[in-house]
Amino acid sequence: MEAASPETVGSDRPEPVLLTEPTDGVPPVVDTPAELQAAATALAAGTGPVAVDTERASGYRYSQRAYLVQLRREGAGTVLVDPVALDGALDPLVPALADTEWVLHAASQDLPCLAELDLRPSRLFDTELAGRLAGFERVSLGALVERILGYRLEKGHSAADWSRRPLPEDWLVYAALDVELLIALRDAMHDELVRQGKLDWAYEEFEAVRTAEPAPPRAEPWRRTSGIHRVRNPRQLAAVRALWQTRDSFARDRDLAPGRVLPDSSIVQAAQANPNTEAELVALPVFGGRQQRRRASIWLQALRTARRLENDELPTPTTAHDGPPPTNRWADRDPEAAARLSAVRAALSEIAERHNLPLENLLLPDLVRRTCWTPPEDRSATGVAELLRGKGAREWQIDLTAHSLSAALQATPPPDTA
Repeated sequence: MEAASPETVGSDRPEPVLLTEPTDGVPPVVDTPAELQAAATALAAGTGPVAVDTERASGYRYSQRAYLVQLRREGAGTVLVDPVALDGALDPLVPALADTEWVLHAASQDLPCLAELDLRPSRLFDTELAGRLAGFERVSLGALVERILGYRLEKGHSAADWSRRPLPEDWLVYAALDVELLIALRDAMHDELVRQGKLDWAYEEFEAVRTAEPAPPRAEPWRRTSGIHRVRNPRQLAAVRALWQTRDSFARDRDLAPGRVLPDSSIVQAAQANPNTEAELVALPVFGGRQQRRRASIWLQALRTARRLENDELPTPTTAHDGPPPTNRWADRDPEAAARLSAVRAALSEIAERHNLPLENLLLPDLVRRTCWTPPEDRSATGVAELLRGKGAREWQIDLTAHSLSAALQATPPPDTA
């Protein structure tokens, strides 16, 4: 499909064409080893990059596994693979897709569940990231397809329970359309990045996404319970922790999304109310539901465990972290750091505006904060470049920012080490 130039997109453009069916129709779902081998053979015989997408059931299941894998390649058409029916054994796809550029939209969301299936790209093109680097304000798949290609995708099943079987036909239409235009979008975004002189930057970013290590597990994930800011008493915090951990274990064992087992708001409410009996517990909203009444003894036991803790076993109201304090406290805590941050932000904003880049893609905000809070001893451009490189910044980012960062960091003198 021919792409419209981004420069020609505007109010005078024709209305986008609504796509309701894949060009070649919806293919049957691949759910047997023989069908998988045939699909792999077809994909291996195809040409050019391969479009890849997955569907998960994040709001319904504990795991982030893929419940459907969509693939499309020139000469092979669209392939819909059911990894559940195949017990996650998608081995024939590995050689079929080797040494092929994979095209994904927001790849960091899909790569982990693909890796669980031993599917890993050797080369990557991320159309969402390409859109950000090209300076587009809206970078969802639907927004880019509409603006760049002149087509509108019907979006309605992204938050569906993809663990459901059999998958409804309209869901399969949606899934197939998600890869229908990815190759055309990739080609158009490639040309736009070339036009803007950003293609090399983009491939550095794509490689960083492709090779990124999984994020380490949080030390105290229960502290992310929504509404926990209303709980400051250490004993109540212990109740939140106990309920969260009990819920997490229950949800993991049954592969259920934790929020479907017990909402965060109910955890906070129970910690504040501190019921002593099942009758008192089920009198609280949500806990009076049929399922929660059956589980009441589980939640009550968690609360009793928290009550039995010694004082020195209770969690502190706040947790230590390895980063700088919130920036709104810098002026009081370290005025020189606040001055550095202000100067650095101004310098980075000017660079981002000049190159039509989102500020957060020029340099990660956390890296900026850490650099300003604890600047390198060597604040020369060379010293700053070494610091950024050691923290994972890409070469194009270093080239654009190191000199300006050096000048901004030297706006205040380093501490006297004598």
